[in-house]
Amino acid sequence: MSQDQDRSQDRILFHLKTRGPQVAADVGSRLDMTPAGARQHLLKLEAAGLVESEDQREGRGRPRKYWRLTQRGHERFPDRHSDLTLDLLQSMRDVFGDEGRERLIEHRERATVASYRKVVGAQGSLRQKLAALARIRSREGYMASVAKDTRDSFLLIENHCPICAAATACQGLCRSELAVFRAVLGTDVTVERIDHILAGARRCAYRITRRQASGGSPRHGP
Repeated sequence: MSQDQDRSQDRILFHLKTRGPQVAADVGSRLDMTPAGARQHLLKLEAAGLVESEDQREGRGRPRKYWRLTQRGHERFPDRHSDLTLDLLQSMRDVFGDEGRERLIEHRERATVASYRKVVGAQGSLRQKLAALARIRSREGYMASVAKDTRDSFLLIENHCPICAAATACQGLCRSELAVFRAVLGTDVTVERIDHILAGARRCAYRITRRQASGGSPRHGP
């Protein structure tokens, strides 16, 4: 396979990872390929076990074929040092017990909050704070982005979990991440997890909503 084909197929995998299931025509449109070219690459990725398709009916007419990553396809995106992390988590539990492991998670949480606040706390608007938080998370491998949700809320979207194996073995890590976001973004917003990879979702997503001022209407603006 040529380097150009490798790059094209890597772009398709990344696109499906960050956008979710897509039809071949949409993949081609996004990546400057013809529908036939995108379909050819998808078939090769299917043969390699990296993607799979499902027919979905949308109103009248023939079903449309949607392509998505298989578990093997998701595994192309690294879970950082998963074997070592799992071993360390089990060792911590064996040596320190559940209580000791929770204390270590809390220590990590406090350190993360302090680190994030140095960057996020210096920003102005909620959108700017979320953009800064997304940049930090992306550097850590979460493929994070921010999207407008409603007039008073945003979505923080994480298309990949680089510690998924560790979080599966120790779900206190996920609970801690939610606590970190709440601590960093402050008491004038609510943070709610609405999609969770460990619950079977394609991504993790958090809705961040401005709290209503007491006795008043929601604040607007950026």
